[in-house]
Order: sequence, then C-alpha cells, then structure tokens
Amino acid sequence: MSQSVDRALTVLPLLARGPAGLGEVADALGVHKSTALRLLRTLHEHGLVCRRSDGRYRLGSRLFALAAEAVENLDVREVAHPYLRELARTTGHTVHLALHQDDEVVYVDKVDSRYPVRMYSRIGKPVPLTVAAVAKVLLADLPEAERRALAARIDYPRWTARSTPDAEAFLRELEVVRAQGWAADLGGHEESINCVGAPVRGPDGRAVAALSVSAPAVVVTGEELLELLPLVRRTAEAVGQDYSGEERP
Repeated sequence: MSQSVDRALTVLPLLARGPAGLGEVADALGVHKSTALRLLRTLHEHGLVCRRSDGRYRLGSRLFALAAEAVENLDVREVAHPYLRELARTTGHTVHLALHQDDEVVYVDKVDSRYPVRMYSRIGKPVPLTVAAVAKVLLADLPEAERRALAARIDYPRWTARSTPDAEAFLRELEVVRAQGWAADLGGHEESINCVGAPVRGPDGRAVAALSVSAPAVVVTGEELLELLPLVRRTAEAVGQDYSGEERP
C-alpha cells in the first residue's frame, strides 16, 4: 500500500474519535510534524479534514457528504438478491426480503419455492404487521417509544387462533424478538403457512431490511422450518456485511 494512503487511512479513524492537534497526529503516525502537516493539508484541500480555530483538526464535511451519498445510493435489494437466490436453492422454500416504510412493512424481493405448492405473495404488497416474521423483526428494532406508539395505533385482526390479539401482547412479543434476534410466524396469518425471519443490519447496527423463509405446512412443519433458523440468520448477517462493505471471514 502507498505510504501516504496508509497514513491518511490512519488519520481519519483517529479524527473520528475527536479533534486532534498536529502533534497528536504526528505521534499517531510516527512521523515528524512537517510530514503530518503536509498530509493534513492535502486532506484539507479535498474537504476530508477541517482545521478548527484552536488549531486542532477534525473530520471535514466532505467526508460526511460522501458517506451520506454512498448510503443513499446503496440498494439493499440489489445486494441481497444473490443471497436470497442461494437461500431458496438450499432450502427449496420461498424467500422474501422486506423493508419498513412508515406504518407498513413491504415485500421488496421474492424468490419462489421449488415445490409445486407455493405461497401467494407479491413484491410491493404490505405484510400483516402483527403476525408476519419480517414485520416483527423490523418493528422490534424500533426505539421503545416508537414501538409503543405504533402498537397503540394499529389494528389487530384475528386471522387465526394464533394471531396476536392486542397491543400488550404485541409489545411483549417484540421484546422477545428484539432479545433473540429473530422472529417466527407459525400459522398466525394463515393456518397453513409458517415463516421464520431475521434482520439485515446496516453499518450502524440498525435493521435496514428483513429476510425470511416461508413454507406451507404440507411441505414442512413449523418445527422443521425452525431448524433452518441458523441458516436464515447467517444469510441475513452475510447480506448485512455485504451491504455495510465489511469483509467476511
């Protein structure tokens, strides 16, 4: 690696921890102050570093603008689709990707099962908030005040005997989902359909999407579907790492 690039990549994480003086930067790099100053001036010219009135340096606005632009242009669907295809191929079951938008959780991608008996679901279609595994995964990630406000304003249809009956029960379930890191819908929306889901986490650790594996009970029981949970969670984690630009081990 170029020595200058290596030093620049050392300076940026240092300044991310807070403003630093020229001497601190030079010490962190193990170089003379004049060398550190040349590097800081170059970074300043590109807007990646800013010199404060007290002489210390901090990260520049251009760096934040670049980060925001990169996040805005990331499409989790594009990143996730190859993983969804592989998960569907491995399990043989229907795989969905969903996003949380306002008070709705919406399917944004789907790979169909290889079995003749298939689920009816459609990209762009909102899912039942109080029972769907992907919805519970995404809503459990909300701050507590937002979870409580949402639980108080939504309806609780009784699709089956296993449907979530009310806001109190819903909040209890979201707490469980938040703690365990996954969710299931075992006949809560349709008696004959089971589903397990896990969150796809972005660079800040928040859930940016949720993926799930679903199957009719005539193809696989709820207990058998839960056995796929480790694979579902590993896949969701891999999507999150790819989306966040992290190297996988």
